[in-house]
Amino acid sequence: MKCILSADNNWAIGLKNSLLIRIPSDMKNFRQTTTGQTIIMGRKTLESFPQGQPLANRTNIVLTSNPDYKVTGAVIATSVEDALQKAKETGTEIYVIGGETVYRQFLPYCEEALVTRIRHSYEADAHFPNLDEDPDWELVEEGEEQTCFDIEFFFTRYVRKKAPLSF
Repeated sequence: MKCILSADNNWAIGLKNSLLIRIPSDMKNFRQTTTGQTIIMGRKTLESFPQGQPLANRTNIVLTSNPDYKVTGAVIATSVEDALQKAKETGTEIYVIGGETVYRQFLPYCEEALVTRIRHSYEADAHFPNLDEDPDWELVEEGEEQTCFDIEFFFTRYVRKKAPLSF
């Protein structure tokens, strides 16, 4: 399982249930990477999408504590274990896509983190754990610096040094 995200200099990922910035090539990379795969997200992340609808051409698993929550086109899970089981049954690559609480709950099960690092510091209320300071993670790939308007960013890949928790 992998997580995919964009984070600023302080590992901030969002403000008021929204991305910090929308970078077209980052969005394209996310779409290309996750299309045809399984994505796991929290309810608030789903509700931040256009019209609160699941992303097309993916198996969308939504984690919520409300067992009566329903949304057309998504699989509802009421616990981490439930989401892991449902994701495993898809037989596709699994990507955790947020928000902060969901990332923290599933990170122990992830073997890779695909992080678009943004060279800027934003006001934020949601953060991803700092993998640069985590001895269990190692930066193994760092793409060339790119620019969108005046924002510099680059694609990175972190891998867990030891096997993640199994499910």
